[in-house]
Amino acid sequence: MSVMDTALRESLKTLRLSGMLETLDARLAQAHGGELGHLDFLQVLCQDEITRRETVAFERRLRKAKFEQQVTLEGFDFNASPKLPAAQIRDLAALCWLHAGESVILFGPVGVGKTHVAQALGHLAIRQGANVRFAKTSRILAELAGGHADRTWDRRLREIVRPDLLILDDFAMRQLTAAQADDLYELVSERQGRSLIITSNRAPSDWYPLFPNPVVAESLLDRLISTSHQVIMNGPSYRPNKRPRNPSEKPPTP
Repeated sequence: MSVMDTALRESLKTLRLSGMLETLDARLAQAHGGELGHLDFLQVLCQDEITRRETVAFERRLRKAKFEQQVTLEGFDFNASPKLPAAQIRDLAALCWLHAGESVILFGPVGVGKTHVAQALGHLAIRQGANVRFAKTSRILAELAGGHADRTWDRRLREIVRPDLLILDDFAMRQLTAAQADDLYELVSERQGRSLIITSNRAPSDWYPLFPNPVVAESLLDRLISTSHQVIMNGPSYRPNKRPRNPSEKPPTP
């Protein structure tokens, strides 16, 4: 290794250009072999650094999302049920709703793939540079309830409001207390103009009776539903198709 090479490596370390440093030997070999001119060599090294930074940022956003599973829309089996609105879901993959600050409501029976699709749309959003958070609705309500107890409610609410996309899984599972309903109202109000994805086993029209105060229910759900794309996901359970088959279990009859 020449003195110049050593100096270059030290400069790259000082500037924290580890993407360039990692590929320097390969790029130097290409340059020595005549594959890269001076400007090409510099351009390729710069692109290596950009790629590394994009990869690091993507992985950081992916960790912060706290998905239950790393799933994609490309990996979703739309053939599992002909009743699934495949065209509507694929249209949502363009993320026009996210850029417009709109929301998505995925509802239908247990096991049809609502959570998979929600996380897959979140994964697409992360690929486009968005910050995403996934959580069970019960978990979010528990976090906010804890904030009332230790006087950190405002801080906790800000943290939940912050992401570009918040995914609330298993929404409207059970009757809400007055405090939970108020917390949801504040959360939806503070996220006005920022997107939500909600999954639920109940249709939005069935959410109202779960709120103890009809005025809060009307105000909250009107804000939520009026700016949302509603996707009815129906059909047989998606989960048995993904469950490992028992060796003694007979395959389904075609």
